[in-house]
Amino acid sequence: MRSLIRVVTASESAARDSAAIAAGVPSRALMQRAGAAAAAEIALRYRDRLSAGVLVLAGPGNNGGDAWVVARALRAAGTPVRVVEPIEAKTPDARAERALALGGGAPGGAEDLANSLDRGEAVVIDGLLGTGATGAPRGAIATGVSAIRTMRERGATVVAIDVPSGLDATSGATPGDVVVADLTLTFASVKRGLLVNRGVCGSVVVIDIGLDGSGDDDSARLVDERWVGEQVPPIKASAHKGDRRKLAIIGGASGMAGAAVLAARAALRSGIGMVKLVVSSESLPAVQQQEPFALAASWPDDDASVDHVISSWADAIVIGPGLGRGDASRIVLTRVLSAFRGPVVLDADAITMFEGRASELAKLLASRPALLTPHPVEFSRIASRSVQDVLDQRFDVGARLAREIGATVLLKGTPTIISDANGRRLVSAAGTPALATAGSGDVLSGIAGTLVAQLNDPFTAGAVAAWIHGRAAERVPMSARSGARGIALEDVITELRDSWTFDERPTRYPVLVELPSVGERQ
Repeated sequence: MRSLIRVVTASESAARDSAAIAAGVPSRALMQRAGAAAAAEIALRYRDRLSAGVLVLAGPGNNGGDAWVVARALRAAGTPVRVVEPIEAKTPDARAERALALGGGAPGGAEDLANSLDRGEAVVIDGLLGTGATGAPRGAIATGVSAIRTMRERGATVVAIDVPSGLDATSGATPGDVVVADLTLTFASVKRGLLVNRGVCGSVVVIDIGLDGSGDDDSARLVDERWVGEQVPPIKASAHKGDRRKLAIIGGASGMAGAAVLAARAALRSGIGMVKLVVSSESLPAVQQQEPFALAASWPDDDASVDHVISSWADAIVIGPGLGRGDASRIVLTRVLSAFRGPVVLDADAITMFEGRASELAKLLASRPALLTPHPVEFSRIASRSVQDVLDQRFDVGARLAREIGATVLLKGTPTIISDANGRRLVSAAGTPALATAGSGDVLSGIAGTLVAQLNDPFTAGAVAAWIHGRAAERVPMSARSGARGIALEDVITELRDSWTFDERPTRYPVLVELPSVGERQ
């Protein structure tokens, strides 16, 4: 796998640092690299604001040490810098960087906390708490967190170093007050909590500090644009519809034809050669009218019908969008999975109907290429876990279920986690709250079905589909969103058309990856 960015817990992040130090990189050198690179990024992005001054809040740990390096670097570049330390530096490296910064004339540390925080600086640097902090901020640190929030409310730009103070780097929880940042500069890897709680992070930028391959290679990896572009199969100039594969979508129970139609439209926008909608007889007129570019057929009523309508025609199937949970739906689901032995994507009702019966689904799948795309509630049902347990362990539970059923599991959410039966995990952080609406999963299943048919690799197909789905949502023009509380999924499907062109140029070093700000921040 290309060197995708690791997605790590706080302990995994610390282990990477320790591995680099054990290999001969001094810990203070890592601090200096991090602080200098962060200062350069701040100077580049906020050049027009720096002349109004920068306030740096430095905590007692190594995160505070990073902040002292930032302060010294910005001051050396001619920026007016003021440092306030609610608690004096405690770690050896942080104390050394504090002494170096103060020796260069950067003020800080002697002023009264309550009276020294807001003097009109345009940029505020949060270096109070780092990756290893847990629990709610307390005492003077809590005062500093509160002050940063107040300063942002009056117009200051807030930059968090590594993680916003008050955010749990592993879980994304905020048990007390939390810094709300416009930009979070994190180092070497992206912490899980930053992806779970994007709303307080602003843009997230991962900066290289030279850890390279240090640490555990079993950690999850973050899907990026360049990787996605490398996986998407090209369409040859001589291609015909058969080359681009055929996808059958089974669903559309009475009153739920729209779900199957959304999946078909997404598949067509994703480059499938042909789509066939296999729906209940009551829904057949509706799908033929709503999606004239797809073939249509009624649910098969025996194994011979499955062979005639699906097996002899389709390269892959999607089953579940609008399938329903009645007896007829259950019969169709079992019949199709038993008779069709090709690649399959299971979504929505096709997952829920195996509630508490994951072993039965494993037998039906029989190790064929398969992708499940549950949201947390659907996942909780098939895995017999509480929804909260799924959310709390979202980075790990998918791999367990994938091993149990011998399939790839795409757990939708913020972020989306793709896990296969061998324990590999990919993470997609693309998307916006625009996707938090009924039918969004049907769009994803259409994209995924296309890619499973073309790649015959559910793990790669699931990761690419999740990223493309999110990217299409990000591309919806602001004019479609401004002044409204939602958008139509048709807007997302329309944007799929132009979501398949990729910028494969290397990033601007030392930036390894940048995630845009999403959602409304308080």
